[in-house]
Amino acid sequence: MLKLTTGQRAHLEQLSNDNNVISALAIDQRGSIKKMIAAAANKPSNETEIVHFKEAVSEELTPYASSILLDPEYGLPASKVRADNAGLLLAYEKTGYDATEPGRFPDLITDQSALRIAEEGGDAVKFLLYYDVDESDDINDRKKAFVERVGAEAKANDLPLFLELVSYDGTMDNVADAAYAKVKPHKVIDMTREFSKPRYNVSVLKLEVPVNQKFVEGFTDDGVDAVYSQDEAAKYYKEQSEATDLPFIFLSAGVTNDLFLKELQFAKNAGSTFNGVLCGRATWADGIKPFAVDGETAGREWLRTVGKGNIDRLNEVLAKTATPWTDKVSK
Repeated sequence: MLKLTTGQRAHLEQLSNDNNVISALAIDQRGSIKKMIAAAANKPSNETEIVHFKEAVSEELTPYASSILLDPEYGLPASKVRADNAGLLLAYEKTGYDATEPGRFPDLITDQSALRIAEEGGDAVKFLLYYDVDESDDINDRKKAFVERVGAEAKANDLPLFLELVSYDGTMDNVADAAYAKVKPHKVIDMTREFSKPRYNVSVLKLEVPVNQKFVEGFTDDGVDAVYSQDEAAKYYKEQSEATDLPFIFLSAGVTNDLFLKELQFAKNAGSTFNGVLCGRATWADGIKPFAVDGETAGREWLRTVGKGNIDRLNEVLAKTATPWTDKVSK
């Protein structure tokens, strides 16, 4: 079982609801939000719009979430207007990855540190890693060492580390197609197992579901062939859960709110013992258009109604499907 310091445990409790389940709102996106606002308004976006949208999401939706994930570049003002009950996770990595060499290497924000995250009132360090278990040892050993350093730094500052793992294949361009769907379970499950090792000092894994649900029998669009039967998909969910002793939560990975809720129910039915979610675009993405086109008042009205409804439905499903992370932590 995971061993936490008294401080780490207190922070993790602040990030969770009364049932020790993490129902967190993710809005640490940077480049993607800039593009979404620009596309909706049909004109270039600016930093002020990004900051104000994050503030609106934080102020309107954190009363219904257990915590919020933000970035230090645009998100610190939003962290100041979150609800008193909401914990705070802050990102440590730069957006995207290093595209100057193969391997999708991460890079840290140059004026960020675990100490500074603590000083900003953060309850956890969040670090995103793109990882292909089948890439060369030269690439993956560098990434493992990177996580070891971040984990050690988080622990030294008495903060939990939330490690977000995003799979890919270095030989494929499109992770949304059927070809990648066939190899995704192996990629996701194996990296789940690797980064559960104590050497990384990870407190919570933030994971993709182990399949592309759009290719599961019964979930496909018309004319799309299934890659997995429901029994096969369920086996992968169960195998992922059994690959780690750590608390783990699911990320929404840009799918719709409706599909994400179905994934969570599917995971529960398959025997997955996941401990919550960090849900981003599935909650607030459709609020970009009214905010960008009709202004902040219209955007906030969308958040108060449709956005709140998205979180309410998520919380209802989590109450029936997620297990407390305390089940995986030693006393």
